[in-house]
This record gives sequence, C-alpha cells and structure tokens, in this order.
Amino acid sequence: MTTLSHRPTTPDTDSTLFRDAFRSHPAGLAVITAAGPDGPIGLTASSVASVSVDPPSLLFSLSGLTTAPLLAAADTVLVHLMDAGQADLVHAFATPGTTRFGADMEWEYLPTGEPLLRRAAWALRCSVAERVDVGSSRVVIATVLEVRRQDGDGGPLVYHDRTYHRLTEDSTLAL
Repeated sequence: MTTLSHRPTTPDTDSTLFRDAFRSHPAGLAVITAAGPDGPIGLTASSVASVSVDPPSLLFSLSGLTTAPLLAAADTVLVHLMDAGQADLVHAFATPGTTRFGADMEWEYLPTGEPLLRRAAWALRCSVAERVDVGSSRVVIATVLEVRRQDGDGGPLVYHDRTYHRLTEDSTLAL
C-alpha cells in the first residue's frame, strides 16, 4: 500500500475553503458494496472516476471509521452508478444507522459473493488493484471485471451543494 506524505496546510488550502470549493462542484453518485466479514456492506460515494479503458479501471475515495475500512479491505467490490430514480437508495447508504440491506432495497448476492442492488442503473464488478492512503482517506483503484446494465429510470443523479439533483434535457447548455 502506498502512503502519500502529509504536507502542512496553508491559508490557501484551508479545509473549510476546500470543502466549499467542492460543494460547488457537482459529482455523480454511486453506491459501493462488498461482502463484509459479518454480511453485506455498502456506502454512498461521490468520488468515483474512470481511470482507464484499457484495461477498464476506476477509482474511488473512502473515509470514515466503520464501513469505509471494511470496503477498502475487500478484494472485490460492486460499484453501482445511480440515477435519479434511485435517490432513496443513495440517501439510505449515505445515512449512518439506516438499514442498508433490507428486503425493500431489492438486492441479492451475485454468485461471486458481492451484494447487487437490482435497482441501480449500472453495476460494475471490480477487483481491487491498489489502495493508497492520502491524508484521512484511502483511494482505491480497481479493475473492472464485469459491467451490468440494469433498468435506470430517472436520468442522471448528481450531488451539488449537499443536495441531490436530477439532470434533464432542460439542463443542457447550447454552445
């Protein structure tokens, strides 16, 4: 595992300003799941990004003390790319203390062991290739083993300024 050295914070990189900057930067939402030591685990992430198409690879960042370390330690994960029709699932997996794998979540184990959310628009089954500690977070780089297209029904879902938003045709800008 690689660890990046800690650099001192300067007034220009104040953590409050850093958070404010990213509050104004919209991000797509995903729910990442894995088989944990005591059953299925999962959380919502806004940090998923594609890295390579050859081989297909992605990365995501995790922070927190309960679910995040368990997900970071998993050998395989499912990255569910969510659309606006699944905002309720995104919210449930983002809220501590909620039931994340109840019957109403419409999920099942894949034959390979990962928990699949059947309502997710896309599910990418991944093998973890590398973990990099960066400050208080862990960046996970994963190779995509399988892509599942499922029924999406609500258009793209983004997170902006601590609120969920649906992108529509009306939000398209003409250039």
